[in-house]
Amino acid sequence: MTSITWILITVSLLIITFLPRVGLIAIYKTYRAAHEREQVEDALKHLLDREQQGRHASPESLAGTLDVQRNQVMHLIETMETQGLLESRDAILNLTTEGERWAMHVVRAHRLWERYLTDEARMPLEKVHGESERREHSLTEAQLNDLDAALGHPMRDPHGDPIPTREGTLLKAEGMPLTSWQSEGPARIVHLEDEPALAFEQILAAGLRLGQTIRILDRNSQRILLTDGETEYRLAPAVAANVSVSALPESEIAKASAIPLVELQHDQRGEIVILDDAVQGFTRRRFLDLGLTPGTTIYPELQNFFGDPRAYRVRGTLIALRKDQAAQIWVKPV
Repeated sequence: MTSITWILITVSLLIITFLPRVGLIAIYKTYRAAHEREQVEDALKHLLDREQQGRHASPESLAGTLDVQRNQVMHLIETMETQGLLESRDAILNLTTEGERWAMHVVRAHRLWERYLTDEARMPLEKVHGESERREHSLTEAQLNDLDAALGHPMRDPHGDPIPTREGTLLKAEGMPLTSWQSEGPARIVHLEDEPALAFEQILAAGLRLGQTIRILDRNSQRILLTDGETEYRLAPAVAANVSVSALPESEIAKASAIPLVELQHDQRGEIVILDDAVQGFTRRRFLDLGLTPGTTIYPELQNFFGDPRAYRVRGTLIALRKDQAAQIWVKPV
């Protein structure tokens, strides 16, 4: 090669390396900043979770959650103290007011993403947590407010966890672990814990879902036997502990004499009793806008050759509902 060629190659490499915004160094700095932000936000979520449980976070618990060495976590703690996000005293970590505000923002982003991916993107429930973990760091406050509004300001995510409001208010999680439920009466599933992933996969594989009414038939040290009136479910106690239940509200008792709209026969009318708790956000708002409110008469009118969606007559208007949507509307045949 000639000296001119070497000069051109050298100049090109320098440009590729040092070019502002798109050069290799600029790209690395952007990646490094994004990684450090994600690590800080993951740490904030851990501290908030511990505080909500009435427990204290420590350097050891933080290192375990982030899967980093102790020297790395100590550097992170120092950085977050400098930023005014946490206070460290006697190996106990506490969020500051600013740290709590930022942590709430991340939790809100995560749970709204889960709601969007479940309701609008139709992503399988076992995949939404991991995808939301990746997306939760990318939204500004304004973008998060827009997503919240577009989803109809949902109260809870698909697992039953409360979603923080834009003001930073977080409702208390309801229910108790299935392993602590002692009543022989029916209970409603109000939360499905998605961590550890293996236990969550077993819960979904068994067929349990949020809002389902169940009753405990039998329990021992090896398994807990449940039923929803039609199907029996067997869970190991360690898995059942990730299912939270609460007493059945009066609205759910009304389901005892109702059936899902999808089961209504072609020549049969039904009176809407209740919308399933699983219907949240934009979907619930759309149902209400269509007039699908308790006491309203509805009936299937047109058959679809493929069976889905199906046309229903409600308040003088013909609407189309998919089977999975009609299964979330409970009616009393009339």
